[in-house]
Amino acid sequence: MKTLDLKTGAAWGLRAVLVIVGLIIVFLGADVGFGGLRTLGWQGVEPYFTVTQDPVYQVQDSHMRFFGGLFVAVGVFVIWAAGHLRQQQSALKLVFVVVFFGGLARFSQLRPDVVFGPQVVGALGAELLLMPVLFFWLNWVLNTSESIVNKQGIQAGS
Repeated sequence: MKTLDLKTGAAWGLRAVLVIVGLIIVFLGADVGFGGLRTLGWQGVEPYFTVTQDPVYQVQDSHMRFFGGLFVAVGVFVIWAAGHLRQQQSALKLVFVVVFFGGLARFSQLRPDVVFGPQVVGALGAELLLMPVLFFWLNWVLNTSESIVNKQGIQAGS
C-alpha cells in the first residue's frame, strides 16, 4: 500500500510557517523567561519601570519568568509538531486558539492607543489574524490529504 506524506506545497508551506512561528515564540519566551520583567533586552533595552518594593517585584519577576518558560515550551512544541501535523493536529489547534484568546485579552487593557500602537499591532495581528489562518490551513491540509487517501486508497502519513 502506498503512503501519502503530505508533501504538497501547502503542507510544506504550513510546516515552514509553523517553524518560523515556533522560533519567534521561543525567542520571545527566552527573552522574558531568562530575563524576567527586565528581560534580556532582545526586544529593546529602554528601562520602563522602577522597583519600589523589592519583595513584590521578586514575586512578579518569578511569575513572568514562569510565563516565559511556558512560551519557550510552546514554541519548541510548535517547531516539533510541524513535522507531525496529523498526530499533533489537536494540540496545534489548541495552541492556535489559546494564542487567539491571548490576543483578545489585550483589549481588556482598554487602551486602544497601546493595543493598536506600533509596538503591539504586529503581535496583535499574529494573534488575531495569523492564528485563525493557521487553524484553518492545518485543517485544509489534513482534509485535503484525507480526500486523496479516500479517492486513491492509500495510507496517510504525517
